[in-house]
This record gives sequence, C-alpha cells and structure tokens, in this order.
Amino acid sequence: MNNNEEEHKAQKEQGAGDPESELSIRGFKTFMGDVTPETMKPLIDWIIAENFNKEKKHKELTLAICSPGGDLNACFALVDVMKGSKIPIRTIGMGMIASCGLLMFISGEKGKRILTPNTSILSHQYSWGNYGKEHELFAVVKEYDLTTERMIAHYKKCTGLSEKDIRNYLLPPHDVWLSAKEAKKLGLCDSIKETY
Repeated sequence: MNNNEEEHKAQKEQGAGDPESELSIRGFKTFMGDVTPETMKPLIDWIIAENFNKEKKHKELTLAICSPGGDLNACFALVDVMKGSKIPIRTIGMGMIASCGLLMFISGEKGKRILTPNTSILSHQYSWGNYGKEHELFAVVKEYDLTTERMIAHYKKCTGLSEKDIRNYLLPPHDVWLSAKEAKKLGLCDSIKETY
C-alpha cells in the first residue's frame, strides 16, 4: 500500500460510521439551516482549512445548501471566503434556497451550480426594521443602500444580468418565488439534476 492509500484508509477508519466525517474527507459539506454568524463559521473555517491543507488538496469542494436565509452580513462573510477560495466550490441547491441561501448558492463556481428539480427558490429585497433618533435612522438608511448595492453587484457577477433586470426579476418590491427552470433561465444556476 502506498502513502495515499494508507492515509485514505486511516481517514476512513476515523470517520467509520460517521457520514459527516466521510463526506468531509471527500470535500463535501451539507448546510441545512438559518444563516447566522454561528452557522457560517464552520463553513468558513472548512473552506479556509481546505485551502491551507498542503497534504491533501481537493480538486473541488462541494457545498449542498438548504436554507431559508437569515443574517446578510454573515452570508457575505461566507460569500467572500467562497469567492477567495483557490479550490473551486460546486454548490448544490436542494429543498429551499431562500434569501441568503440563494446568495450563498449562486456564489458557487460558474458551471458547477446545480439545483435539484424540487428546489424552491426565493429572492427578495433586503429586509430590515429600525427605530431611534433621526440621525440614527439616516445612518441605517445608508447601510440599507450600501447593502442593496452589494446584493445587486453580487447578482450581476453571478448571473450576468443587468441592474435593471435584477431589480425587475429578482429584487422587485415583492417576494419572488422561482422554480428551478425559472432560476436557470435567469442565470442563477447552471444545471438541474435529478437526484433519484
């Protein structure tokens, strides 16, 4: 047995009976839940660790996502790490990719963003609420405008759509629910694949 086979055997034995460990060894992570700083940290750490791993470099990482969305700042922290990864990241959208979940999904390597046919997709404007003194509200409005600009820039990079089309089809005043086929037409995914 050569060193690679011994290493793989040892890793397999460590993860024996633990599907999460086995998937991680293969460069595969599943994220199912709300987007929060706490839930994004393990994903960020995983991508960074894989990029620094000199012994066993994966040719590709896979992130499967099922998420109703959540904290936009935590989401953009992950998006920045995904975009900065030297290892291409394939994304798989399944179940639901809504709001921040969609922003995470479209951050995958172009050509490697896969939706399952039964995935529900939601895009909508940045949601927020606040109260306070006038100067505090002006500061919040500026943050809202900056966040909207970041979202539009991200959609432009990941879909190739113009700002006008993004505002019309993905960020109008109302929530936008899409089928996998509609998402593909808008450039949100690259392919739709049956999983069964």
